[in-house]
Amino acid sequence: MEMDHHLYEFGAVEYYIQSSASDPHQAYLSISTPLLTQDALQSHGLSQYTRETVKGVSSDAAEIVEPAKEGYQLTLRLNFDKIPSGKDSVKVITEISAVQAVLLSSQLREMLRNVNSQVTFQGMYKPIKLVYHPREPFFVVRQPQKIIAVFPMRFKENSDVIIATAFFQELMDVGSSKEWAKAPPCTWSPIPPPELRGELIEDLSTNGGFVSFDILPRHVEGKRLDKTVWSLLNFYAYVKYHVKCTRGFIQRRMRKRLESLVKVLQKASSEEEEQQQIKKDKGCKYMRKIVSKSKNFKRRCGNLSRKIKRVRLRIKIRGVGRFHRQWLRLPKFCSSKGYAKLD
Repeated sequence: MEMDHHLYEFGAVEYYIQSSASDPHQAYLSISTPLLTQDALQSHGLSQYTRETVKGVSSDAAEIVEPAKEGYQLTLRLNFDKIPSGKDSVKVITEISAVQAVLLSSQLREMLRNVNSQVTFQGMYKPIKLVYHPREPFFVVRQPQKIIAVFPMRFKENSDVIIATAFFQELMDVGSSKEWAKAPPCTWSPIPPPELRGELIEDLSTNGGFVSFDILPRHVEGKRLDKTVWSLLNFYAYVKYHVKCTRGFIQRRMRKRLESLVKVLQKASSEEEEQQQIKKDKGCKYMRKIVSKSKNFKRRCGNLSRKIKRVRLRIKIRGVGRFHRQWLRLPKFCSSKGYAKLD
């Protein structure tokens, strides 16, 4: 079938697939990816080392086309006759899909491969800015017998800065121990290192400091070269992963601690409610006793008051009236003078 299709991937990566119905056994795959540094893209295309690396990774089914299609760094001719059928085809397709990553990492691989070279390169001590992610550039400084990789660290949250700073300090302490003497020496500084003197201020404005690794010849020997390149290109992702996991761990511990405190408070409140209920029950019993006593007292007081009323009633005794009239009567006084009534 006729195919003229563009595919886009995260990181401004573009794939252009072309196939013709007149030639059903072949298709063309063009790849465009942001390079780490534009210095690696020569006037005649990719370097010879990059071409050899792509040939070594891709299978016999993929062949490099010279020159590449305009606007793309690499064009491959895919021969479907050499792609096996069944499950074996997945391996070949995986190798072809890895060409973009190889194309991107081959520049750094070529720099590290020449770390042990005695040749003095032009601009030896000048930092080379590599952009693996648009917002996360890092620098490579060539020096005799070693290469220094410097990572400016930037974080959005203040809590991430604190976690990352502790992580970098621990990384330096562990790297300086005897057990990790073979690992690349690591240093962290809150200010730019002397190697980056003269760079743009926007590249040196950070809130997480600068992490530097010294890449020595023993770190790029044989299969260690691919591991070193992979570690450097994914260092930002590794730090973010560590910070995210640490923040999640702290939040889980805080939630567990909060749950335990809530349980303690709930237990204390339940015990307090039980004590209040017990006091309330005792108070009710005491009030019932007081009410019963008050009723008894009121009843006794009523009986006593009725008795007092009965006592206060007049008691009739025979002869008392005659005694009262005879002895307790007031005497009558008569005056010798007479008084005339005046009109």
